[in-house]
Amino acid sequence: MLEDIQLIYMNVRILRFWALLYDKNVKRYICLALSIIHVLTQILYMCTTNEGITGIIRNSYMLVLWINTVLRAYLLLFDQQSYIQLISDLRSSYYELARMDDRYIAHLLAKMIRQGRLMARGNLFFGLLTCIGFGLYPLSSTERVLPFGSKIPGVNEYATPYYQIWFVFHMLITPMGCCMYIPYTSLCVAFIMFGIVMCQSLQHRLRRLRQRLLNPQQLSLEIIECIIYHQRIIDYVQTINKLTTYIFLVEFLAFGALLCALLFMLMFVDSSAHIAIVSAYINMILAQILALYWYANELREQNLAIAVAAYETEWFTFDVKVRKNIQFMILRAQRPASVSAVTKIN
Repeated sequence: MLEDIQLIYMNVRILRFWALLYDKNVKRYICLALSIIHVLTQILYMCTTNEGITGIIRNSYMLVLWINTVLRAYLLLFDQQSYIQLISDLRSSYYELARMDDRYIAHLLAKMIRQGRLMARGNLFFGLLTCIGFGLYPLSSTERVLPFGSKIPGVNEYATPYYQIWFVFHMLITPMGCCMYIPYTSLCVAFIMFGIVMCQSLQHRLRRLRQRLLNPQQLSLEIIECIIYHQRIIDYVQTINKLTTYIFLVEFLAFGALLCALLFMLMFVDSSAHIAIVSAYINMILAQILALYWYANELREQNLAIAVAAYETEWFTFDVKVRKNIQFMILRAQRPASVSAVTKIN
């Protein structure tokens, strides 16, 4: 269904494999149940641990990642129809732009797909590095350490054979969590990237008004269509905000604190292996933050640029009715639709 829209195909395919989108089967309950059990054992460990500051920071980072993973899975299931509808809207708008047979629009779409695929693969690569870091950390320690700090009531998880069983469980659940967590971020970034292309296509359409020989009636209809398309962009961005605002707010606060803690932790680690592993954790956070907020800022800038493109139409030479419509469009575009960590009225 989405094979020809490579911008989102990889992310949707992974989420669909775990039955978090479209499909409904036992895999969604297995991955959620295992993740929740794992989070509970981590919370119990954090409440009872006597580890030093470095151990607390490292396990806090992992706990935040897993809580975030469970929250994302829950949001996908809770608002599944909204996500599916947003994907459907993106698909329809994508084909609408592709049918325009415009070289500039075709270039924008090709560039977007190329960047989206690179971003999705890059995020998965950093996720793989983090998974390897989780597995290597215990191996670089002089004593028995689990990839994630966790405690099972009534069981000594460091005694044989419980240690080996729990270690294998951690290593099996880590790729599953990675495939639940990272594709969600990449999918949301893909939504934002397409919003940027929608803004750029509207700017292109407005700037072409000067090149097209339109009579006053045709010009008025074209401006009205541009205003309608602008409202579609605003509604599209508001839908993204509705689905992602709170999870990104929690993530921003948690990752900001953890980034400071991990940088502080680098002062205390005593081996090059631990430094490499902590650096992988830091790169994972930076990759997630950069992927999201870079494109979110670009979306805001492109929305502002719609006002500039509308002004460059030489609107003051048009009829009074057309001038008023363009002025209203400029005024609205100066309050740009944007993805933010707090709700607001656009």
